[in-house]
Amino acid sequence: MKKLVIFVFIIISTVLLSSAQLQSPEQFLGYKIGTKYTNHHQLVAYFKHVAKEIPQNMKLTQYGVTNEGRPLYLAYVSTAENIGNLENIRINNLRLARQNNDNIAGNTATPVLVWLSYNVHGNETSSTEASMLTLYSLIDPNNAQTKQWLQNTVVIIDPCLNPDGRERYVNWYKSVIGREYNPVPYSREHLEPWPGGRSNHYYFDLNRDWAWQTQIESRQRMKQYNQWLPQVHVDFHEQSYNQPYYFAPAAEPYHEVITKWQRDFQKTIGRNHARYFDKNGWLYFTGERFDLFYPSYGDTYPIYNGSIGMTYEQGGIRAGLSVITAEGDTLTLVDRALHHFTTSLSTIETSSKNAAELVNEFKKYFATDNSGQFKSYIIKNKPEDRERINALLQFFNNNNIEYGRATGSGSGYDYHTGKNASFNILNDDIVVSSTQPKGSFVRVLFDPNPKLSDSVTYDITSWALPYVFGIQAFASKQTFPLNDKRLTLPAIQNQLSDAYGYVIKWQGVQSAKTIAQLLKQGIRLRHAEAPFIIETQSFPAGSAIILKNGNEKFGTQLPTILSGICNKNNVEVAAVNTGMVDKGFDFGSTGVHLTKAPRVVLLSGKGTSSLSVGDIWHFMDQELQYPVTLVDADNAESIDWDKTDVLIMPDGFYNFLSFAIGEKIAAWVRAGGKIIAFEGASVQLSKQKWSTVKLKSSEEGDSLINKKDPYSALKNFDNRERDQIPKMAVGSVIKVDVDNTHPLMFGYPKYYYSLLLNNDLFDFIQDGGWNVGVIKKESQLSGFVGYKLKPKLKDGLIFGVQDYGKGSVVYLTENVLFRNFWQNGKLMFCNVLFLVGQR
Repeated sequence: MKKLVIFVFIIISTVLLSSAQLQSPEQFLGYKIGTKYTNHHQLVAYFKHVAKEIPQNMKLTQYGVTNEGRPLYLAYVSTAENIGNLENIRINNLRLARQNNDNIAGNTATPVLVWLSYNVHGNETSSTEASMLTLYSLIDPNNAQTKQWLQNTVVIIDPCLNPDGRERYVNWYKSVIGREYNPVPYSREHLEPWPGGRSNHYYFDLNRDWAWQTQIESRQRMKQYNQWLPQVHVDFHEQSYNQPYYFAPAAEPYHEVITKWQRDFQKTIGRNHARYFDKNGWLYFTGERFDLFYPSYGDTYPIYNGSIGMTYEQGGIRAGLSVITAEGDTLTLVDRALHHFTTSLSTIETSSKNAAELVNEFKKYFATDNSGQFKSYIIKNKPEDRERINALLQFFNNNNIEYGRATGSGSGYDYHTGKNASFNILNDDIVVSSTQPKGSFVRVLFDPNPKLSDSVTYDITSWALPYVFGIQAFASKQTFPLNDKRLTLPAIQNQLSDAYGYVIKWQGVQSAKTIAQLLKQGIRLRHAEAPFIIETQSFPAGSAIILKNGNEKFGTQLPTILSGICNKNNVEVAAVNTGMVDKGFDFGSTGVHLTKAPRVVLLSGKGTSSLSVGDIWHFMDQELQYPVTLVDADNAESIDWDKTDVLIMPDGFYNFLSFAIGEKIAAWVRAGGKIIAFEGASVQLSKQKWSTVKLKSSEEGDSLINKKDPYSALKNFDNRERDQIPKMAVGSVIKVDVDNTHPLMFGYPKYYYSLLLNNDLFDFIQDGGWNVGVIKKESQLSGFVGYKLKPKLKDGLIFGVQDYGKGSVVYLTENVLFRNFWQNGKLMFCNVLFLVGQR
């Protein structure tokens, strides 16, 4: 076997230090890294061991816990002098980024900060193993080379961003191997069962959550990240085990805010990696597949916040301890960990050698106006949008984005029309300046039409905050001085007394959460199917009505219970002294319906998309805090239909629809059940003989394209990856026309901003249902839509309700809970859950 040429400076001494009891990972664990899988508790124990033995060079802090209670740690590694001065280094670095509040200028004579993030995807396991090798190499007193680097470098190590997902994979793997591992790729140890270990406890992809912070791991980590803002950040991953190693520079498209320096230094890092990989004869590639566009990745979030953000990808998903690749080579966990270890040290080496330039460019990034054409973003703060605005302000706070109030008027880009329009800034409106220190990030987040330098991209192509949160906003070329920076909307403090009844406006997720909690308490609710005015107060359709009548068991405690729950959720509740309205339906009318507490089943397991299941499960369990029963789709026949009111079918493929259970479900709907079908489930249900919803034919659109270009079938082989792009919608935003008199759209204006993630469009429902959300003509607002798909995006159904017997089927052909960051869709799901079909 050809002897590998490894860094001279990483050779581990075989003799224990006489001055300390520091152990290498192999000595501490009892096995060589990569020959066995290390469980999370063992990883934590090793990091604690090093921190205890060499405290002068390492500080270990717990920054949070996962959903399953596993601790999350950061390790700070440097010289004794730097560790002793760590807090001053942090504060000075924030001053360089103009993130401090003391207006003191930062000193560039400071160590460079290098942050290494390992194992964000749980089943991409080699990087956590590599983190221990990296830590030991940096901390080993006999390693003169790393000691030299640490003179001007502080290394921050997060050894495992996703312990729950990693443990799911590692424990499963250990449970299926025998005395020896089996490298044959079709053996069961290489075929991970649903849902896999990639995601966290709620099946979320944490590498898409850096900006949105919907998950507890992300919120805790990003709080720490924004208190440091490193100059260099690396996100370690794995890809197919048949792929060689990938490192920087990244592929196009790059967002246009990325500076020339950030582009160029990726090449500097990459050349240093290539030097070591070339010496060892290791395969690698650069500049392909992994772009820098979508703002919520572990490389783009850092890069839009002044860092050199990079992704490194080692081949190895599903590889276990060893696997035979398509080329017949044997890839081991030892190999994979060594490769990540190598790029870890190479990154630190390159950063140390360029420390002064990295720090100076970092300071320059935050001092330079990179705002682009728009200097201010004006957010209209309408009373009916209060809950959406609160969610937006929380997002700003989580990301240390400045905002405030201002005065003035002007004109700018209207996100709703896509055209220039005039505006007046009212007292309660929110203004965000793109000339603030985080102006580049603000520019990306509000970008109405992100410019694609290459249509082959890895994720969605539109994410402008006005669409995400469903609010009215303008992008202006004018600058408006801010007052009341970081303002907070006042918390609601209800103090109810005895009354005929109480009313809660139906306006957003917090309203829905309140209703969910009241239903769980056993409080009887009603809701109005139309807007109404009572005692001079106006309430929208869907507003919840709580009367003393029907809630006698709560006695005099009813006002106290209502006040407590509403205050906790920051929702206003109004007391009324009559059931007779000034306009609308009286509270005893048939236009006011009893709101029943639905018993909900969510299908999951093999055949369903774990991401789609996770979107729904997390929203119900963590945000709504409403009970849901998860049932494997293969076990659907076990469901007690007499005790089920709502069946949620996430995106997936359902074999049972072709069998007797499919007929049983149809009978359950006819008897009064409700199905909520997401994305692919909508497609499958549309093929059932009893469905009145059908897919649109694509023949007409295809014929138009072919008439324009009779040679469209002639393709070049080297464009095979791009040939499908013209037929796709890569996460663009469309404006959907809605019927907001239907319960599905209570709480919305006459339109809805939807992410377009699928290429399927449905015909209008002709009989037996309601076309609640449709597109009638070209409706694209932002993002990329292929030229072959674009002509077809008209006259079609996006959201519909089929009445079937006493029940209903709700078709959500686009995911309204996408990654739980698409705030604009959450109320629609609550409408489906609590209001649609209530009689």
